[in-house]
Amino acid sequence: MTETIQENKGVSQSIDFYKIFRVFLSRWYWIAATVGIALSIAWVYLWYTPPIYQTGASLKLEDSSPSSLGRDGSVQTSNYNYTDKIQAESFTIRSNEVISNAVKMLDYKISYYLKGRVRTTELYPNVPFVIEIIKQDSVNFDRALYEVTAADDEHFTLYLAENDKQKTVYKYGQNINIGNMIFRVKDKIPGKSTYQFKFNSKEDFIGRAMSGLYIGEAARFTNVMSLSQTDANAVFAADILNAIMKEYVKYDIIQRRRSAKQTVDFIDSQLGFIDNEAGKSGSNLANFKTQNKLVDMSSSTSMTVGKLSDFEKQKTELKLKQFGIRQLQEQLNSNKSKIEIGLDLDGELNSGLSLLVTQLNSLLANREAKLSQFNSDSQPLKNIDQQISNVKANIRSSVDAMLRKNEQTIRYFDNQIAGVTQSMSTIPVKEQNFVKLQTNFEVNNKVRTFLSEKKLDAEMNAAAVVSGASIVNPAYPSYYAISPNANKAYSTALTLGLAAGFGLILLVRFLNPYIYDKETVESLTHTPIIGVIRKFPDFIDQDSRQALSLSKPKSVFAESVRSVRTNLSFLASHKQSKVICITSEISGEGKSFVTVNLASTLALIEKRVVLIAADLRKSKLHKAFGSDNKKGLSSLLSGQATLQDVMIHDDMHHIDFIPSGPVPPNPSELLHTEAMKELLKDLQAKYDYVLVDTAPVGLVSDAIPLIRSSDVNLFVIRSGVSQQRAANIPERLSREYGLSNLAIVLNAFGDDALYSNYYTTDYSRGGGNSTYYYSDYSGYSGSGYYDDENRKWWMFWKKK
Repeated sequence: MTETIQENKGVSQSIDFYKIFRVFLSRWYWIAATVGIALSIAWVYLWYTPPIYQTGASLKLEDSSPSSLGRDGSVQTSNYNYTDKIQAESFTIRSNEVISNAVKMLDYKISYYLKGRVRTTELYPNVPFVIEIIKQDSVNFDRALYEVTAADDEHFTLYLAENDKQKTVYKYGQNINIGNMIFRVKDKIPGKSTYQFKFNSKEDFIGRAMSGLYIGEAARFTNVMSLSQTDANAVFAADILNAIMKEYVKYDIIQRRRSAKQTVDFIDSQLGFIDNEAGKSGSNLANFKTQNKLVDMSSSTSMTVGKLSDFEKQKTELKLKQFGIRQLQEQLNSNKSKIEIGLDLDGELNSGLSLLVTQLNSLLANREAKLSQFNSDSQPLKNIDQQISNVKANIRSSVDAMLRKNEQTIRYFDNQIAGVTQSMSTIPVKEQNFVKLQTNFEVNNKVRTFLSEKKLDAEMNAAAVVSGASIVNPAYPSYYAISPNANKAYSTALTLGLAAGFGLILLVRFLNPYIYDKETVESLTHTPIIGVIRKFPDFIDQDSRQALSLSKPKSVFAESVRSVRTNLSFLASHKQSKVICITSEISGEGKSFVTVNLASTLALIEKRVVLIAADLRKSKLHKAFGSDNKKGLSSLLSGQATLQDVMIHDDMHHIDFIPSGPVPPNPSELLHTEAMKELLKDLQAKYDYVLVDTAPVGLVSDAIPLIRSSDVNLFVIRSGVSQQRAANIPERLSREYGLSNLAIVLNAFGDDALYSNYYTTDYSRGGGNSTYYYSDYSGYSGSGYYDDENRKWWMFWKKK
C-alpha cells in the first residue's frame, strides 16, 4: 500500500568559518549601532566628567643606618631597609598634624567656582571678587554652596545654589548675616557670569588632601621618596603637596630636637639647685676663713678636694645618661608610633640596639597600615603584634642592661667619694672643717661648670640638628589630565561596543528557539527532506486568493515549489493515484499555503488534483478559492450534503476543492468515520493527486486517521515560526504509528544568515537524511534566471 522511505544515518557536518563570518556580517548594523551608542556614552562621559590632574615631587631621606667598627678597625655599615623606612615615614606624612599644618599654609577659608552650562570649575587660586569675613563661628557655620550674579554696578544677587527661587539683592560692602556668620562682598562681581562660593573649615581640606596623596619609593634600594597628589585643580594639587613636604620637614626637625630640649630642661632644673648650693658653700667657706684666719690648705688636702670634685663631676655625667635611658624606656612603654633616640645616647647605643629600634618603628608603621585593612582581632594584626612584642622585649633587655651598667658605675663613684671623705678624718678638726667647706665649694663649682658645658653642648646639638628629609624636587602644576583619558575612554567604548554587538548577535542566536535553515532540521531529524520552498518577497500570510507559484512563474519561489513537486513524484511512485496528507505542528506554519501552491504546480503538468480542507476546526483554505465555506467536508461527512454539493471547481487553477464547511461539535469523530475512508477511495479513482490539508498534529489529534491512511505524508516546517522541537515530531509519529511515508517540506526559508548554522552538511560521508536532491536556492537570486532578482544597494553600477 505504501512505499517505504528509507531512513539513513546522520550526515557528516563540519564547521564552516565563512558561515560564522556571515552570521555577524548579516547584522553589521547591530554592531554599528552598539559601537555608536558606546562612543556616544564615552563622549557624554568625557564632556560631563571634570578632569583630574596629578603632580609629583620627591623627598630624600637622610641615611641613618647605624655603623660600627669591625675588629680590623674598618667601618662596617649594617644593611638598612629603605622600603621599611619610607613606609614608616609615609604614615608620619599622612598624620593629621602634618596635613593640618599644611592646609594652614593655603588660602582655604573661601572657595570660588565658575558655573558653566555643563560643569562647574573651581577657580583656585584666582579670586574673582573679595569676600571679607567679619564674624564666623569657629565650628558651627554654614557650608552651603552660594550662587552670586551681578545685578548692576552697585548691587548683586545672592541665593543658595540648591534653591534658586529665594534670591536676595545686596549692595556691595553690605554686611550679610547668614549661617552663624557675617561677611560682605567688597569687590564688584565681574561680567554676566554666575559664580559660586562656599566657606570652608580646615577639616574640609584635610580629607581632600589625604585622599589624593600617594607616597612610595622613587626606585628600589634608594632613600628617595616619591610623592604625588591628584586633584581636580592642578594648582591646588601642587600647592598642597609642597605645603605637606615643607610641614613634614619642619615636623621632623621638631621631633629630632625634642630629646635635646628635654635634656636642656633637665640641666636647667639641676643648675638652679647647684647655683643655690654653690652660693651657700662659697659664703660658708669665706666666713670660715675669716673667722679662723686661714689662707690656704696643704697640697695633700688640695689633691683630696680635686679628686672628690672629679668623682662628683663624673657621677653627674652618669646621671645625665641615666636620664636619657629612662626617656627611652618611657617611649618604649608608651606605645608611640615612633621612637626617637636622645642625643646623649647616640654614642652609647650599639649597632644591634639601633637596628632593633629601626625595626620596631617599621613594624609600628606597618601595623598602622594594616589597621585600615583588617580588624584589630584579625590574624595579620595578631602576627604583627607578636613581632612588635618580641622586638620590644629585646629592646627592653638591652635598655635594662644599659641602665644596670649605669647604676653600677654610679655606685662605684659613690664608693670612691665615700672613701675620699673617710680619708679626711685623719686631718685636724679645724682643717677638716675647712676641707669639707672647700670640697663642697669646689664640687658645686665643678658640677655647675660641667652642667653649663653640657647645656651649651645640648643647645648647640639642637641648633645643629637638621631634618632627616630634604626636598629634592618640588611640585609644579601639571595641566595634563590623567582622568578622564579620552583615548582610553574611546578605545574602551569601542571595545565594549563591539563586544556588545557581537554579544547581542550571539545572545539572539542562543535564545532563539526557532528553525531558520535546513542544516538545523538535518541535525535534528533523520526524516527525509524533499524540498525547500523559498520565502516569497510579497508573502504576507496563507490567506492569499491566488497561487503565488502561478502569479510569479519565473520567480525563485515558483522554482522551489516545482522542486518539491518533482521530488513528490518519486514518493509512492507505484501508485496511479496518490493521497497526500499535509500537516504541521501548529497553525501558521503555511501548510494550507504549501497545499495550494503544490496543487497549482501539479495542475500545470496536467495532473488531476483535488484539495480537501480537512482542518474542520480552523480552516482558511477556502479563502484562496473565494468560497464562503457554508458547506463542505463537515456537511458531507455528517450526511447533510453530497459530494457534488460541496465540490468546487476552480477553472483558474484547474483544481477541484472541497472546503472544510461549518465547524462541527465532533471534528475528530467525523474524520474517523467510514464515510471519510469511502470519500478518499472515490477521489483516488477520479484524481491523480488527492491533497488533504489537515489540522496541526501538535495541537489536536484530528489528523491521525488521515495520516495513517495516506500514501504520502508531508510535514511542513516554516522558517521563523516552527520551533526546533517540531523537527522531532515526524520521527515520533513514525515510531508511534508505524509509518514509513513521512517527509518534510521546509517552507518560507530565506537567506537570513543570522540564524544559520555554522556548519556545512557533507552528504558524501554517512548516508545523509535525504535521498532526494533539493536546493534551497540561496545565493542564486542574482543569477539572472529569475524575475525577482534583487540588486543589493552596493551594486549601483548594475542595471535592473
